[in-house]
Amino acid sequence: MAVVPMFPLGMTVLPGGVVPLQVFEPRYVQLVQDLLADDTNPMEFGVVMIERGHEVGGGDIRADVGTMCRIADMRVMPGDRFAVAIVGAERIRVVGWLPDDPYPLADVDIWPDDGDPPVDIAERIDELHDRVRRLNQSVLDMGEGAPPPDAEISDDPRLAIYHLASLSPLGAVDRHRVLAAPSLAERCDVLRDALDDADAVIEFRRSSGGSSG
Repeated sequence: MAVVPMFPLGMTVLPGGVVPLQVFEPRYVQLVQDLLADDTNPMEFGVVMIERGHEVGGGDIRADVGTMCRIADMRVMPGDRFAVAIVGAERIRVVGWLPDDPYPLADVDIWPDDGDPPVDIAERIDELHDRVRRLNQSVLDMGEGAPPPDAEISDDPRLAIYHLASLSPLGAVDRHRVLAAPSLAERCDVLRDALDDADAVIEFRRSSGGSSG
């Protein structure tokens, strides 16, 4: 593809996902300002999960699979800050990192899914969707926040799996495993296993009397 600006985060942004960001660190403020000044850039940058370290200050260990993201909405805030909403687009693989000057840059390739969708993909998605609904309802029943059970997903099976992973009560690492699965069939399997783990955690918490403080 090309060398693109990168924004490592302590979360996984999936294709089709919408994530709000507060941009305040000087190097990432510069990134946004450079995007605004470049008429040839469609306000896009890459996002990868930070595997170890912190978002602020550098010195982090970054994943080599991420997502190209587009700034869909932006507000200028006092004190050289930006409030932005980003939308995940294509999955990317990092070929190599360049020096952070002044912000992270990487040579990336678009990484489409390997192989064709399985013939039973619609049934797999329906089953996973039902599980996500039940899990989120359990979280709501415990008095905690969760997406509503009637949250919609895409008709495109490739996006639908990402939508389900975004809606599920999963952590950043599990979502990254979904993102990094080479094929759609493997992504279904990874999401199913992650939902098994989430279900076990929720059942344990319910049997223990709810959330702990």
